[in-house]
Amino acid sequence: MEREQYLAAIKPRMPEKRYIHTVGVMETAIELAKKYGEDEKKAETAAILHDIAKYADIEWMENIVRTEKLDARLLGWGSELLHGPVGAYIAESEFELTDEDMLNAIRFHTTGRAGMSRLEKIIFVADMIEPNRKFDGVDRLRKKAEKGLDKAMSACVRHTLAFLIDTKQPIYPLSIECYNDMMKREDSEG
Repeated sequence: MEREQYLAAIKPRMPEKRYIHTVGVMETAIELAKKYGEDEKKAETAAILHDIAKYADIEWMENIVRTEKLDARLLGWGSELLHGPVGAYIAESEFELTDEDMLNAIRFHTTGRAGMSRLEKIIFVADMIEPNRKFDGVDRLRKKAEKGLDKAMSACVRHTLAFLIDTKQPIYPLSIECYNDMMKREDSEG
């Protein structure tokens, strides 16, 4: 499928504001892919599909987790975490996406994980820094993205964890693993 076909397919599945966000993520992901030597088409497609399940019914998503044998730890975490893995399921089952790197970029765009690929990092970072995002610290994250993908990823993960801690929300285990992995990488790089 081409860009316009993907965009037309996702638009009815989300409010206009989320669609605008998705286009912003797509544009940002393409820029980051150019800058950091990733396949731009893969970044574009993964970005377009990253929130495909964001507004799906929670019971339906939990049923998909059960029937498709997705990570059972997801159950009970709500749509904020379910929509990534269920989105990857939709990308594969409805859009016939087979590229594992693209599917993982969709699957882990909210939680992160240890050992993320360059494409996974691009989608994670693009989701946080796209031009329509307005939160304290977003400009600092955008500047980090200009200096290095790993620097941006590390800053985005730390920002997310700080937000979760400040708002007294539980932290999903993969997010902690992602943070630990990023810190080990920073330590080994000096």
